Amino acid sequence: MTTTTTTAVLFHELGGPEVLKTETVPLPAPGPRDVLLSVEAIGLNRAEAMFRSGTYYYQPTLPGSRLGYEAAGVVEAVGAEVDAFAPGERVLSVANFDFGVHGVYAQHVVLPDSALVRAPEGVDSVTAAAAWLTYATAYGGLVEVGGLAPGDHVLVTGASSGVGTAAIQTALRMGAVPLATTRGEAKRQRLLELGAAHVINTDSQDLAPAVRDLTGGAGVPLAFDGIGGPGFAAVGDALAPGGTAVLYGWLDARPVQLSMNWPLTVRTFAAGLLATEPAFRGRAAAFLSAGLADGTLAPVIFEVFEGLEAMPDAHRLMESNAHTGKIVVKV
Repeated sequence: MTTTTTTAVLFHELGGPEVLKTETVPLPAPGPRDVLLSVEAIGLNRAEAMFRSGTYYYQPTLPGSRLGYEAAGVVEAVGAEVDAFAPGERVLSVANFDFGVHGVYAQHVVLPDSALVRAPEGVDSVTAAAAWLTYATAYGGLVEVGGLAPGDHVLVTGASSGVGTAAIQTALRMGAVPLATTRGEAKRQRLLELGAAHVINTDSQDLAPAVRDLTGGAGVPLAFDGIGGPGFAAVGDALAPGGTAVLYGWLDARPVQLSMNWPLTVRTFAAGLLATEPAFRGRAAAFLSAGLADGTLAPVIFEVFEGLEAMPDAHRLMESNAHTGKIVVKV
């Protein structure tokens, strides 16, 4: 291995997509437990826009912060103590690291072996890059934390996001009934096509009464929310007595407001933290591989950009909220 530099996207100040710069950076040799990965495609996540603008739950170290959680690629070299991966194998990064340090917006990256899983067989790099974090979040939050069971109604807020579309598919694969929310009417038909049993327009409908109308007055036993903020109270209002609301994201930076619909359980969930556990990585990878193989899971990809230089434009699209599903950048 002779490569000592690589091309990467980084930023030196907080701000909009324009702060993202494509530069040549040093590429260290893999340490004993590290893997050198040639990146083929990168899946974008809302957390990265928040990190770039300084609104994520931890701050970048500036100047020269890296960025990016989710990549698909090929192993080029491994450290002396790595036995789980070998050169030539296709892998996915599992977003359980500080992406200000290990960010995968690059042609090559060095990651700990604990930050990778094998890519599902027969899946192209663009699809693979769009798969891990959305489905690991949906599976982990709905099934392992939320206890989703066949026949359950589940409320999925912000359902047009990458995680939201994955949650609809995950609920269907579990035999549950997904109720989706979106703002406005533009994305209603697409969410119905993806399998949502009903779509609630939160711009024109009050959430809790709409959910109760759809569930015969019962409410839902489980809600899956990536928004938080004051609107989280309405999510709790939509629960059945004793129901559970799983909060996996904080797109609304304002303080979370709780419902007075007692009793209820509120669980917070972070796929990256759970992915530090080898057993969870194995279960999530098995769920993903099986679902992709039988077609019950199929990442919704809105647009594919070409080249790292397109990253600012990809971020602009992500922040426009015009998309349904994932945005991917091919390297």
